[in-house]
Amino acid sequence: MNYMIPATRLFCLLCILVSVTANAQSKAKSGFGLPVDKSEFQLFVDKLSAQVQGRIGVSALLIETGEKIGYKADERFPMQSVYKFPIAMAALYAVDQGILTLDKPVKVAKEEYVSTGQHSPLRDKNPDGATVTIRELLRLAVSESDGSASDVLMRLAGGASSITNYLQAIGITGVIVKNTEKELATANSVQYDNWATPTQATLLLQQFQLGKGLSTNSRALLMNLMTDTQTGLKRLKGNLPPGTVVAHKTGTSNTRDGITAATNDIGIITLPNGRHLAIAVFISDAKADQTTREAAIAQIARKLWDR
Repeated sequence: MNYMIPATRLFCLLCILVSVTANAQSKAKSGFGLPVDKSEFQLFVDKLSAQVQGRIGVSALLIETGEKIGYKADERFPMQSVYKFPIAMAALYAVDQGILTLDKPVKVAKEEYVSTGQHSPLRDKNPDGATVTIRELLRLAVSESDGSASDVLMRLAGGASSITNYLQAIGITGVIVKNTEKELATANSVQYDNWATPTQATLLLQQFQLGKGLSTNSRALLMNLMTDTQTGLKRLKGNLPPGTVVAHKTGTSNTRDGITAATNDIGIITLPNGRHLAIAVFISDAKADQTTREAAIAQIARKLWDR
């Protein structure tokens, strides 16, 4: 069964969100209130940038207070699979509005599958097509970073334009979802059209943590899926104390001609005092190997945790 959100209905629904969240960005503090020296942090990330031989962008936001710190935080970085997080949010918003149903089966044609060079457990287990619930599509897309599942969710949510409208309605203007996973594979340059700034990525995480744009049940479901994510375990989670709760979404590109366009991880870290740190680390156009890139993300997360 194929579902799609009518554009006119989605617009009306999104208007409701605007009145609630239009001032979200203005309420965030602009100072660097986290107990990390700004100049020291810049030198720290400068050193890591030299190690990865690429560009690093960082934003960290203490959700309960709005205090933040960043490094190239307003520059654009390709998201890769990080964009499955806002896609999942938009799909769950449609569930909240009664347009989609979590446990109703959806037919997925084999023509919707991503290419064999892209990650898709759904395709690998069901080469001739599949019928799965939206709940399972969400699990596959978020926890397993399945490209085929993500594309189906994008279709069900009404396409890239509907997802953009949803993000704008909750105050997010610097997270751009433009292409499907299948389209990302057509040319290396396409991934750069699906970008985020670290600042806006952490603002999206803050909105999510505060329950903006999703019901309590939908937020809890997505939070569990992000906490159960098995990709990128050496990134944000890599150097944190055992048992630290991290709800996150990774993104990784292929390496071409010795350059990796994207090695990313964004997430919400629960601190020992019960507060929540939203953090986004993007590494773009890096020449270093994956171990070095992932270690840089882990070191940044630990630096902020320790302070």
